[in-house]
Amino acid sequence: MTATGTAPIRITGSLAIDPEEIQESFVRAAGPGGQHVNTTSTAVQLRFDVRRSPSLPDDVRQRLERLAGRRLTRDGVLVLVAQGQRSQLRNREEALARLVELIREATYKPAPRVKTKVSRAAKRRRVDDKKRHGAVKSLRKARRSDD
Repeated sequence: MTATGTAPIRITGSLAIDPEEIQESFVRAAGPGGQHVNTTSTAVQLRFDVRRSPSLPDDVRQRLERLAGRRLTRDGVLVLVAQGQRSQLRNREEALARLVELIREATYKPAPRVKTKVSRAAKRRRVDDKKRHGAVKSLRKARRSDD
């Protein structure tokens, strides 16, 4: 079953995904809940094919695959399960909100790491501290042999 609605799902100002790219299936929720949970399929299993999505730029796709972790299948399909709510509608909304948040997180480009060099003064301070510590230890050793 595909997600209903024809309007694109807005992720950021410049990125949106087509609802047709999302498949939803409904399964029985696990855990306590009595007769209601045993008879209705309220849990939602949302599937989004990350690798084949025409909506995602390559850099966002790569970051999303990394962020998805174990929720990504070998085929590159992101699977999100929402079963915390008692109604199917609220679980659908929760799963979709999690997908949008995950994609939005993948749109942020990490700041490039700028390599820094240890200053000459910092190296000198480190060596001086080591010498001072060594001198203290050698004084202790000299005192111990006098006893």
